[in-house]
Amino acid sequence: QVQLVESGGGLVQPGGSLRLSCAASGRTSSHYAMGWFRQAPGKEREFVGQIAWNSGVTYYGDSVKGRGTISRDKGLNRVYLQMNSLKPEDTAVYYCAATSQWPSASVTAYDTWGQGTQVTVSS
Repeated sequence: QVQLVESGGGLVQPGGSLRLSCAASGRTSSHYAMGWFRQAPGKEREFVGQIAWNSGVTYYGDSVKGRGTISRDKGLNRVYLQMNSLKPEDTAVYYCAATSQWPSASVTAYDTWGQGTQVTVSS
């Protein structure tokens, strides 16, 4: 079983940057890829992007395309989401999740989720 713990959220001003981290433990080899999602109050959970564990190939949704970069450190079993040029509409709880499907932007394709980390973009 895989456990995921996100960190790095907080309050950031518009135009600022933030790097979120997701620490994975347990049987990480059981999943092919890791994804990032976000959920704003009153909205559905939204796909941000995905990264394949072994190859590092990434796949992004439209929400942060051009402003977000996903990377991973296989040795540390960590996945990162770097976000730049943040906007107030980026305010949400950000989740990392594990899946065996590639590519996949669907919430239902992911079977393991972290608890989420809050990102608030405000002046």
